[in-house]
Amino acid sequence: MLDIKLLRTNPEIVKENIKKKFQDEKIALVDKIVEMDKEFRATKTRCDELRSKRNTMSKQIGGLMAKGLKDEAEKVKDEVKQIGEELAQLELKETELEAEIRENMMVIPNIIDDSVPIGKDDSENVEIEKFGEPFVPDYEVPYHVDIMERLNGIDLDSARKTSGNGFYYLCGDIARLHSAILSYARDFMIDKGFTYYIPPYMIRSNVVTGVMSFAEMEGMMYKIEGEDLYLIGTSEHSMIGKFIDTITPESELPKTLTSYSPCFRKEVGAHGIEERGVYRIHQFEKQEMIVVCKPEESMQWYDKLWQNSVEFFRSLDIPVRTLECCSGDLADLKVKSCDVEAWSPRQKKYFEVGSCSNLGDAQARRLGIRVKAEDGSKYLAHTLNNTVVAPPRMLIAFLENNLNEDGSIRIPEALRMYMGGKEVIK
Repeated sequence: MLDIKLLRTNPEIVKENIKKKFQDEKIALVDKIVEMDKEFRATKTRCDELRSKRNTMSKQIGGLMAKGLKDEAEKVKDEVKQIGEELAQLELKETELEAEIRENMMVIPNIIDDSVPIGKDDSENVEIEKFGEPFVPDYEVPYHVDIMERLNGIDLDSARKTSGNGFYYLCGDIARLHSAILSYARDFMIDKGFTYYIPPYMIRSNVVTGVMSFAEMEGMMYKIEGEDLYLIGTSEHSMIGKFIDTITPESELPKTLTSYSPCFRKEVGAHGIEERGVYRIHQFEKQEMIVVCKPEESMQWYDKLWQNSVEFFRSLDIPVRTLECCSGDLADLKVKSCDVEAWSPRQKKYFEVGSCSNLGDAQARRLGIRVKAEDGSKYLAHTLNNTVVAPPRMLIAFLENNLNEDGSIRIPEALRMYMGGKEVIK
């Protein structure tokens, strides 16, 4: 959410940013908000004037009564009553205007960074850099589910019976591999100096609307019936929510956190052949990284975060590339974002395995996440998040890139201690 002062003083900057995101239908909202804000401030000023006048006149009543001027006191009482009635109406109007302004402000997209490429959708995202050499072996690389089934590592049929499409049973060495990757990711981030967390898996609606846009919420979140609780789609939601309505001393920044959680997503609109496997699913697990920092440091942290993901995947012998998200592909709260994509030897292309985002002060403004400077002044923090790893999707890249000709799976050195010393899954 933007600062209302920006719309008051530079509405054209906001409108131009909306155009860059190809959301022209929202341009009219800027003028609407500016007009409502004028009305809100005029109403607030009038309320303040009436309160002051009422307080002054209320004090006069006691003085008049003390002097025996009862009739004059009754007249003042009548005026105070009229002021109270007008004030009640104006206070209601003030509350309604404030709520309507906030509701409309939540729809206005954040100002994107100047470095973001302009494009309508993900087809116009821009490759930044490749890491590792993409390799296609001279033997067949089967579909990832077929690889898992040959190793007795997955049971989709039973999951369909118990839960429906988009769910799975992992078993045996594949289940162990899944857990090993998460354990390695946890220790990888702890070694980077991040504090490990296991957060709540459900959050209240005010946290949901604080961390994401309405469009994202509608397409992702599962609501707990009869309660003000939602299942998290990623641990970033509850980790950023942890700082709601807090004031952190500047000396304690940056906050660098890494969190594990299961994740639950509707995946509305997901379709295609990958639904047969574990690419788009309703339940998965993830290791995340979150940073809360000073505004001037957020772009440095942005680069550090995506570089951590690249280093993690390369330590498992998986070629990756980074892809800069264009303006039209950025969620409304994001200032800048890039995807980390892993190489698929079977498909002979890269696919997304993680996303790194700088949200500027958007989440902080919605949730009241402030910083206290040494001089006592307060300002909004910047928040960032990035995926370390999200199996079982990541298993697709792992299995394909570590598949031997005989169908066995090579275990990279970094994972062996988490796999009981195993070097190969047969």
